[in-house]
Amino acid sequence: MLWIKAFHIIGVICWFSGIFYLPRLFVNHAMAEQQATRDHLAMMEQKLYRFMSLFVVMTYGFGLWLVSYNWPYYSQAKWFYAKIVLVLLLTLYHWACGQHMVKLREGRSEHGHVYFRWFNELPVLILFSVVILVVVKPF
Repeated sequence: MLWIKAFHIIGVICWFSGIFYLPRLFVNHAMAEQQATRDHLAMMEQKLYRFMSLFVVMTYGFGLWLVSYNWPYYSQAKWFYAKIVLVLLLTLYHWACGQHMVKLREGRSEHGHVYFRWFNELPVLILFSVVILVVVKPF
């Protein structure tokens, strides 16, 4: 079971690495003035999004595997349900990143670099909340 937990944590760390970096690329993309720069950033964004999507699958797969070992405990843990809501919100954020990526690539984004700077801060709040829920188990 410790191997499963280790791979779950590795998946989470890698997913968050992408989640933190991709919106920073959006900031640069929104600020880019030359088409060649925008094209290069679009390629980087697409490759990163594809790569980090593998870690979404890894996170979910190993997480579900972990939960299956002790479902009676998790089914009674209120903190666990709060964590699941936050993971679903992070998944929606991941999906929104994909939508922003497509719009930026096609030149249809209505958002500027300031929006993406703020957009980049949302997963930090989710990360703090999930870690506190898992470690402290406040309820």
